[in-house]
Amino acid sequence: MAANPDFIYLPPMTPYLEIIYQDNDLVVLNKPSGILSVPGRLAEHQDCLQNRVQRVLPSATIVHRLDMATSGLMIMALNKPAHVAISRQFEQRKTQKSYLARVFGSVKQSEGSVDLPLICDWPNRPKQKVDHENGKPSLTHYRVLSSTSNANEDNGTESTLLELTPVTGRSHQLRVHMLALGHPILGDKLYAHPEARAMSCRLQLHALKLTLFHPSTEQAMTFSAPCPFN
Repeated sequence: MAANPDFIYLPPMTPYLEIIYQDNDLVVLNKPSGILSVPGRLAEHQDCLQNRVQRVLPSATIVHRLDMATSGLMIMALNKPAHVAISRQFEQRKTQKSYLARVFGSVKQSEGSVDLPLICDWPNRPKQKVDHENGKPSLTHYRVLSSTSNANEDNGTESTLLELTPVTGRSHQLRVHMLALGHPILGDKLYAHPEARAMSCRLQLHALKLTLFHPSTEQAMTFSAPCPFN
């Protein structure tokens, strides 16, 4: 049984497609929250970033994904050699990624790491869980950027803005690691408790920066996408 059987897919239509950078080998996109990276199995889940890009760039192929609820930077390759080269960088962890996340509560340590192995929580898929026996190694570094009391909350609930740097790229890694830290991401409909979920209408997780080596020139390139909830 799926974790959210009542889910209705309503992908945002504006902006329909936001291209940050494009050349002969790759295209860099700013994915909005609420749209799938790739199509789902059902007919009503076919609208996705990949299909939108392929309508204008038919050769574009996915090399990595973001969760539907996560916004921010995604890269697609525009030819087979570029796809192989960029995919290899992700597999060998040569890319550098940083995210912004607003989490529930006040994070006391100014920086730290979460090193907890993750595995699919199969009866509750697509949820993931910590599993010290069978999970895959997963590492996330975090740094506190600011801590505030939510002005819209009568009870003054605190939240913390974090910079998150994943070393590994497991499914839902940042969301589960923040939950394990005791600070779920605001608006997380899968993992957050009701109070944290109610503090935002969207998951407050954004892929802010991405650095990789260009597949043809091998020059380092860094891209950024402004955070919509900061």
